[in-house]
Amino acid sequence: MSASPSRPARPPRTRTRTKPNRWLALGVLALTQLVVVLDGTIVNIALPQAQLELDLTDGQRQWVVTAYALAFGALLLLGGRIADYWGRKRTYLVGMLGFGVASAFGGLAQNGVELIVARGLQGAFAALLAPAALALLTVTFTHGRDRNTAFAVFGTIAGAGAAVGLVLGGVLTEYADWRWCLLVNVFFIVVGLIGGMLLVTESKAEGDNRYDVLGAITVTLGLGSLVYGFSLAEHGWGSPDTIGFLALGVGLLVLFVFIETRVAQPLLPLRVVLDRVRGGAFLIQAIAGSVMIGATLYLAFHLQIVLGLPPLEAGLANLPLTVAIMIVAPFATKALPVIGPRPLMIAGPLIVAAGLLYLSRITADGDYFVQVLPGLVIMGVGMALVFVPLQNLALTGVAPHDAGAASATANSAMQIGGSIGLSVFTAIYAAAVAGVTVTDAATQLSAFTAGYSATFVAAAVAMVAAAAIAVIFIRVGKPAPEKTTASEGDYLPVGM
Repeated sequence: MSASPSRPARPPRTRTRTKPNRWLALGVLALTQLVVVLDGTIVNIALPQAQLELDLTDGQRQWVVTAYALAFGALLLLGGRIADYWGRKRTYLVGMLGFGVASAFGGLAQNGVELIVARGLQGAFAALLAPAALALLTVTFTHGRDRNTAFAVFGTIAGAGAAVGLVLGGVLTEYADWRWCLLVNVFFIVVGLIGGMLLVTESKAEGDNRYDVLGAITVTLGLGSLVYGFSLAEHGWGSPDTIGFLALGVGLLVLFVFIETRVAQPLLPLRVVLDRVRGGAFLIQAIAGSVMIGATLYLAFHLQIVLGLPPLEAGLANLPLTVAIMIVAPFATKALPVIGPRPLMIAGPLIVAAGLLYLSRITADGDYFVQVLPGLVIMGVGMALVFVPLQNLALTGVAPHDAGAASATANSAMQIGGSIGLSVFTAIYAAAVAGVTVTDAATQLSAFTAGYSATFVAAAVAMVAAAAIAVIFIRVGKPAPEKTTASEGDYLPVGM
């Protein structure tokens, strides 16, 4: 009789002992997300200097950004399945190591081709690293308030990472050299490797796991063709090359979907994306990625080329976006369990759109504090409302066996959205610039400004579309009461 009261006392002591490790692991995984996201933008500020030193063409300059996002997004689904089947911790560590080596190679590049190849390799290893990290987060924080907090932290890092990359890129380019925008990753990688080995617990999908090789080939080639086709649109939407690659990409992706319905263990189980809420979250994530990667690149160009800010000042000029996200995110996190994700997911994109429309009013002789700063603050408020619930929604109700595939889809949506968005924005920018008659240096700056303004308007339209998607697809209310099992959903449905 005396032994029975002592048994229930053990579990609380165990939870108390393991909880600090869980939160330390969250710190390591969040650092991973920061590295992956900021590397999508950290070279933006450095591109003018790198273009001069390596004699890059304008096309090569765009591909320094696109190569990373394209390789990352196209290989993420395969990376997610490798994480599920081979082991998430093992995949995470290999991705970390490879990302560090690729970063060092890029930092030592001697010409444009080497730099673009290095960026592609960074993206390829990020495709191993990112889904493994997110899947580890999913199986570490399975449900309840802790899960919401963990995903809010992770989502905030994702939202702020692009702007952090611009600031860090400005500091390194100004006081060191553009090459340090890549070499700095080595320090992050060392921390991530040590933390991963000590704090992260291995997990993988159980059962007989087989790789969907044909699916991996078709989705990779399909996404690659699609992004390349959009990049060619700068030279004309009606050109045979543009139409051909876009058609090829769509055809290969249709074939990929057909393959996924026929194989026993698909690369992307269609149940992951056909869920209404998750599907909507993936679409919104793609649009948000296009804005954070594409629009911030052209803002960086405006700050340096038109307003004449040096790299450090241009990087710091983006800081209000990050600060606004970091300030608003805790309030959004507290509001999430009270009102649910749907109001945040509708209001957030509309607020971001308002900020982008404000930025579209820029002029060649304008003032940063009047024409740029308010728009960045408004964007930051909206992005915080989007990113706090987004990662959690994208993985709500996912079975542990599919955690890597769902995590990869979430990341892939953002990266492919970013690379496609950048290509589309480039085409819009080129068309707007071509519409301005250039006679001297002043009209040249006006032409650039017209192009940047057009991209901000296009990005605003995309965010309004994201809000409409939230209205239609995000049909969930506030979180359900905490469950005792991780397989149950995290949110209550709302009525039609």
